[in-house]
Amino acid sequence: MNSFTRSVDLLQREMDVLTLRHQVSANNLAMSEVPGYKRQYVNFESELKRAFDSEEIAKNSFHLATKDDRHIQINVPYDYKKVEPRRVTDYISTENANGSNVNVEEEANEILQIQMQYRLLTQLTSFEFDQVNTAMKK
Repeated sequence: MNSFTRSVDLLQREMDVLTLRHQVSANNLAMSEVPGYKRQYVNFESELKRAFDSEEIAKNSFHLATKDDRHIQINVPYDYKKVEPRRVTDYISTENANGSNVNVEEEANEILQIQMQYRLLTQLTSFEFDQVNTAMKK
């Protein structure tokens, strides 16, 4: 896969993750006064990093040839396209007296950060396509 296709795919996936994060944070804000509600957050980047690290390890390591699907495969890279964002619920901490662990100020700041990151990703996507347009004009 060329770098343009991979870059645009990663940008699109991250924008989808940010959309999910926005929904989760908005839900946390809406549920902040519900007694016993536990905040949720989205985990994606750590698993994506693991997939990229596995690609590097597979690229620089010994490859074992197998003839049957039942054979044990080693150093097979984890495809980054299979990485999906996960909603994680924080059961450990307690923020409020009613048992809810939602900090309204932190959630509002999180939403603001998400919006700024989304704008940045749209600008990066536009830049990628501008580069292709420039290359095609020449």
